[in-house]
Amino acid sequence: MSEINIRRMAKELNLSISTISKALHDSHEISIETKRKVRRKKSNTIAVVIPEVADSYFSLAINGIEAIAREKEYHVIVYLTHENAEREASILEDLSSGRVDGVLMSVSSETKNFEPLKNLHARNIPIVFFDRICDEIPTATVTTNDFESGYLAAKHLIKCGCKRISYLSISDQLSIINKRMEGYKKAIGDAENYNQKQEVINCSNDNVSTKKMIRELLIKKTAPDGIIASVEKLAIPVYEVCRELDIAIPQQLKMICFSNLPTATILNPPLTTINQPAFEMGKTAAEILFKALRKRSFQLKDLHKVIPSELITRESAC
Repeated sequence: MSEINIRRMAKELNLSISTISKALHDSHEISIETKRKVRRKKSNTIAVVIPEVADSYFSLAINGIEAIAREKEYHVIVYLTHENAEREASILEDLSSGRVDGVLMSVSSETKNFEPLKNLHARNIPIVFFDRICDEIPTATVTTNDFESGYLAAKHLIKCGCKRISYLSISDQLSIINKRMEGYKKAIGDAENYNQKQEVINCSNDNVSTKKMIRELLIKKTAPDGIIASVEKLAIPVYEVCRELDIAIPQQLKMICFSNLPTATILNPPLTTINQPAFEMGKTAAEILFKALRKRSFQLKDLHKVIPSELITRESAC
């Protein structure tokens, strides 16, 4: 919670600023009744917990969230996990103190331990997941049609003549990555005259390691002639490795990426993308959260919104 909000709360509750701060941090020096009084008081602040802002999806989603928060006269604090599970757990522990009224979240690719999320949920702080969700927490979710989009991407590459399509993943934990992968596998299984095995490459969050994996993939005798990149950060490494190896896109390798990259049209060649409705997803997630904040009896666990993505065909896969 910001210093301004703490000062305002201290004035309204007739308590000192240090008492408010200690109550929010669950200090043993503060009585249970005072802690309850402080936590019942709204901070007019929500938290947005995301892996990164370099990804254009999250930048657009934040814009959607901010649009609704401004209408409600709420402040938005953005927390970055940098795809690190320990950092995410630390952020969630901090938020459990009650310093925000609600949380909008997209989980990190490394998250395997969901206890910090369960602890936050147990404190009755409303949580809404968008894009990357946690199935273990019974709350609202806002996602896109990842399985259908993965299917559509693979089907498009097959239609373009690809016979060996590889899927680049960044996590075996994230439901969105796995759903996209399952769609890819289903399309290959449904295709006639496609006899190659499905190939899933588990890339790293480290760009150097990712480029090494992509290079090893593309120098094989059985190198793919089509690639589906599951997230935006994998697009540029593929282009860079292809340039280094003198592999022509789309003549030798066709590519589709799940991406809202603004520069997709000016890459050489322009990148075919699965565009997610990022702004709308952020906006919808915020609208749901504010319904829960306005009416505590609102049942978040029963709300699951799916907003379709769109295939944008460009020269990298034609």
